[in-house]
Amino acid sequence: MTNASGSDHGEPDPGLRAIMSERHQLINLSYRLLGSLTEAEDVVQETYTRWYAMSAQQREAIDSPGGWLTTVASRICLDLLGSARARRERYVGEWVPEPLPAGTEWISGRWGGGTTADPADRVTLDESINMAFLVVLDLMTPAERVAFILHDVFRYSFDEVAAIVGRTPPACRQLASSARRRIRTSQSAAAPAALRADTVRAFKQAWEAKDIDALIGLLAPDATATGDGGGLVPAALRPVEGAERIAHFFAGRMDAMPGVTLLESAVNGQPGLVAQVDEVSMSVLAFDIEGDRIKRIWAVLNPDKLRPWRAG
Repeated sequence: MTNASGSDHGEPDPGLRAIMSERHQLINLSYRLLGSLTEAEDVVQETYTRWYAMSAQQREAIDSPGGWLTTVASRICLDLLGSARARRERYVGEWVPEPLPAGTEWISGRWGGGTTADPADRVTLDESINMAFLVVLDLMTPAERVAFILHDVFRYSFDEVAAIVGRTPPACRQLASSARRRIRTSQSAAAPAALRADTVRAFKQAWEAKDIDALIGLLAPDATATGDGGGLVPAALRPVEGAERIAHFFAGRMDAMPGVTLLESAVNGQPGLVAQVDEVSMSVLAFDIEGDRIKRIWAVLNPDKLRPWRAG
């Protein structure tokens, strides 16, 4: 009989520590591939379920358990990405990746931001996790996204990527190259971190004051603002375009949210804002900043995507 740790006769699985140490890689990989914390968690759970569904003899025959887990998780993500377009067509309004606060981690089946959980449960925040990057990833084909993330972010060889994606190494090289072109053509020139923080702070102050002119001055003329309510809470169904329209839209939102408090917070490793009512996070805003102007704003209001921000 196999116990919960996956070993026979009640003995601890000697490889359990090594296997579970792969959680960090699997969580980080799955979130980057899917842009969804909920789905990433499901992928990791399903991957380990498949591992322990095998017999001890089958597991022992696998030369690289970490490679096996990554391959299975990547293929599950590839399948989910293949069906994502149909699911997005049923989604109410615009879909934005789920935002991450600093120190995001799983704690006993829930999300939290504490410091006592296993470090393997953390999602690493780096340049491949910022909202602008994730939004571009979402425009790629599933194969492009998987090939690019595995090779360019996680440094897998194209031979290894090919075995996972089910294409030839040259085809995977081409997929990653195509993905890189998408990234290059869509990315804004990076502004210094201090300037990004100052710009977001100025936006917060102008928004609180409902200062239309100040808001317009902080926005690029062709700026866009995208809201994601998922049909569960009110949100603009289409992106708001142009500095003046965005300024008036946000000033109006301040009137529509009595008692709102705006807090500066890291969002996917970048300066962002959180709108709270009675200390409950109602909206998380991520920004794409070029120079000292805001090019894009993403406001996530869907409560299903705000679990990490509401965990106490």
